[in-house]
Amino acid sequence: MKTVLCYGDSNTYGYNPSNGLRYPEDIRWTGRLQTLLGGDYRVIEEGCNGRTTTLDDPLEGWKNGLDYLRPCLNSHKPVDIVILMLGTNDLKETFHASAEEIAGGAATLAETIQNFTIEKQNFAPWIILVAPPEIGEGICVSPFAGIFGKSAIVRSKEFPKLYEKAAKEHGCEFLNAAAHIRPSAEDSLHLSPEAHRRLAEELCKKVKALT
Repeated sequence: MKTVLCYGDSNTYGYNPSNGLRYPEDIRWTGRLQTLLGGDYRVIEEGCNGRTTTLDDPLEGWKNGLDYLRPCLNSHKPVDIVILMLGTNDLKETFHASAEEIAGGAATLAETIQNFTIEKQNFAPWIILVAPPEIGEGICVSPFAGIFGKSAIVRSKEFPKLYEKAAKEHGCEFLNAAAHIRPSAEDSLHLSPEAHRRLAEELCKKVKALT
């Protein structure tokens, strides 16, 4: 059985933009991916609302993705594939992070995965580095207005080329989520059920191509 670790933020957790709760397992892309892959795979959900790549939130510093990454990998080893989709929360106004800096944070996570797993499980998993979906045009009037500004829209559009470059440099597979899905109209940030379905289908293709 192959273990697929999905490491991400609220869009991996399955945040429902309609009510602020969590989508059921059969709606979340992680749950759909498990169904598509079948019993030869074990899909592990490790999504956390607000998680960043490597940045410390001034109010919730424990959401730094780098801090939890090693314990997470160690808990679930051996891990065969890591699907890494982080960077959206780094676009928050409080961080003043450029798209290049955010992609650099994602690259740091990929390198950490590779180095740590070689030490702890004697091989590095395949990493599918996912450039997160774009921030929607309505973010400035969404429930998250003020947390994300108009510049977040612009910077999110720079993710694909920068993440693809990071993926090539670190020997990762790459998926541009924005080529397949967009955020919901409800909040311009989180995914609709249809977007979860599409993302699961695209990631299933990637996983099966690797295994």
